[in-house]
Amino acid sequence: MTQSKYNTAWSREELVLALYLYCQIPFAKTKANNPEVIRLAEVLGRTPSSVARKLGNFGAFDPLLAEKGISGLTHFSKADREVWNDFYHRWDLLVAESQQILAVQHAPEVPYVPEEMPVISRPVRATERQATVLVRLGQSFFRRAVLSSYEYSCCICGIDIPVLLIGSHIKPWSVSEQQRTDPQNGLCLCTLHDKAFDRGLITVGEDLSILISSVVLKSRSEFTKTAIQDFDGQKMRLPRRFSPDLECLIWHTENIFQA
Repeated sequence: MTQSKYNTAWSREELVLALYLYCQIPFAKTKANNPEVIRLAEVLGRTPSSVARKLGNFGAFDPLLAEKGISGLTHFSKADREVWNDFYHRWDLLVAESQQILAVQHAPEVPYVPEEMPVISRPVRATERQATVLVRLGQSFFRRAVLSSYEYSCCICGIDIPVLLIGSHIKPWSVSEQQRTDPQNGLCLCTLHDKAFDRGLITVGEDLSILISSVVLKSRSEFTKTAIQDFDGQKMRLPRRFSPDLECLIWHTENIFQA
């Protein structure tokens, strides 16, 4: 049975794991009845309501939520802000530290790990094998963070079937190591539009308008017209969190897009 830590201050380790989960579920689902919130509560020995409130505290720092008039829970602590600032735009460090915490403190008891993401069975060491594991964890974190930000729908066509969705890097994995796990270097795209984006047949402009390559616009296929051409000039569907980085979009337009 979970032992509640009512009125007990959150440790840094607990806050790291809470932020780790916050980034990977839609903000609308940071509720006490969410199974993933319940699982984390079991690991931390806290109530699901306490964990849900802490996720809401992190929402107070999220700039895109603020732009949309969503304030999160404002009764946050100095420690909450410090943890947010430690990892914002440094999400690879969040993945590594969360796994170290899980391996050292929680793995022997009730392993907490978000859906689709494996947990390291011991602390991370600077070995090739552990580095490979962290790469896989980073990829999974990136995908979940991007898809949850767009509420599991393609930002171009709106398809909402999870198995057909991909967390697409704007700057490719091979180009920017620093931004490999940054959700702001990502778009949620269906498999068709992901491939088109990857090959430079689609891009997104600075004003977040969808741009279609002349290569595609020349096609006379009725399917191509409906599936790709008709989106030319339309605005992409905006995420609830982690707005795409404009510098990354400019890079893609200048280096990948086939105008």
